[in-house]
Amino acid sequence: MDPAKGIKDAERRVYWLDDPRGRSESPRLDGAAETDLLVIGGGFTGLWTALLAKERDPGRAVTLIEGRRIGWAATGRNGGFCAASLTHGIGNGLARWPGEMPELQRQGLANLDEIERTVARHGIDCDFRRSGEMHVATEAWQVPELAEEAAAARSLCGGDTIEELDRDRVRAEVDSPTYLAGLWDRRGVAMIDPVRLAWGLRDACLSLGVRVHERTPALDLRAAGASMAVRTPGGGIRARQVALGTGVFAPLLRRLRHLVIPVYDYALVTEPIPERLLASVGWRNRQGIGDSANRFHYYRLTHDNRILWGGYDAIYYNGGLIKGAHNQRDRTFLTLAEHFYQTFPQLDGVRFSHRWGGVIDTCSRFSAFFGTAYGARVAYAAGYTGLGVGASRFGGNVMLDLLSGTATERTRLAMVRQTPIPFPPEPIRSGVVQLTRWSIARADEDQGRRNLWLRTLDALGVGFDS
Repeated sequence: MDPAKGIKDAERRVYWLDDPRGRSESPRLDGAAETDLLVIGGGFTGLWTALLAKERDPGRAVTLIEGRRIGWAATGRNGGFCAASLTHGIGNGLARWPGEMPELQRQGLANLDEIERTVARHGIDCDFRRSGEMHVATEAWQVPELAEEAAAARSLCGGDTIEELDRDRVRAEVDSPTYLAGLWDRRGVAMIDPVRLAWGLRDACLSLGVRVHERTPALDLRAAGASMAVRTPGGGIRARQVALGTGVFAPLLRRLRHLVIPVYDYALVTEPIPERLLASVGWRNRQGIGDSANRFHYYRLTHDNRILWGGYDAIYYNGGLIKGAHNQRDRTFLTLAEHFYQTFPQLDGVRFSHRWGGVIDTCSRFSAFFGTAYGARVAYAAGYTGLGVGASRFGGNVMLDLLSGTATERTRLAMVRQTPIPFPPEPIRSGVVQLTRWSIARADEDQGRRNLWLRTLDALGVGFDS
């Protein structure tokens, strides 16, 4: 099908948020309030932090404020891959913290296990499926890299859940003529409906006594004696401690402006695929899939047998401005549709029903970083770089550990103690990012060979990814 025809009638809305079941809105905060712990941000980081805080200490007064609606930003716009990885993949982790990777993998898998238990304990209806993720090679140069990844994964996780697939076996799982080999991590990733998870976490927070206020943006943050004071449009809040889960939006701490940049990611969702057509693809095990290029695609089945198809372009708009208009980019949607029909030619007549984009917080090491301010009365976690659905729970625990002042197995990690290299100021920042994007595209076109610029960034421990 002509890609333009495929997306012609696609609504410019987020599939996950287009849910007829809906839910009630928590009231905005009007007037003054006091609390023990104030959590700023109603995405996954904030929701997990608030819930974990009440589970640790039911008597603690916890308040969460969100500038718009719960889950409206990156939390509700992602592909719904809930991964165990805390390091944006094994390769990235081994390049940065090789000695810690066994422990990081252990803690990451334990974190995913706890997410699964929390979903069951609170009865959260978010289509949680521990179906794993399959990485596929679509170019010959990617096949040996998959084998290396498999060997590394087995050394860290054991061999029971890591399965290498040759061309015939990978196509027996999901049939695409583009597939040359595959690697299936059967336990390290769960597929979820991210919006339903966010809404379920909000309800769990409310059931434990967390006060939740939507449409209540934090306008500034300052010390006020022994407390912290946050101004809001309708009043303000004084809190003994503050946890920041605001991602890339309006940092309340100046230092964060240099550590994260806004990168836009885009996705399409098909109309429901009839059973006879879906049978031509296979996909009986419903695992998530990602290809192995530097500019990679991620895709999965939804509960109603649509295919969510995203990734490839990671767009930084020069100047780093965050605008609602950036959530739609027709050039990228056309490219994604073209790649979809190339990957699954048997679905040539299938059209897309939704198209959207969203901004993610990217840092120079690709994985979350953590810290404190104001004499450890404020903690923050940011920089998940698109892999925060699962790692955000770990981030919430890290912030609570840091605020407690007690060393834990999490806060002893070098990954937690180290800060990523800051990005340069504009306009240098835009030039560096665009040169890096161009170099990554060239590497994909040149059998994965990295040019001098990318090799230099690798040596410095700096990068750019989606």
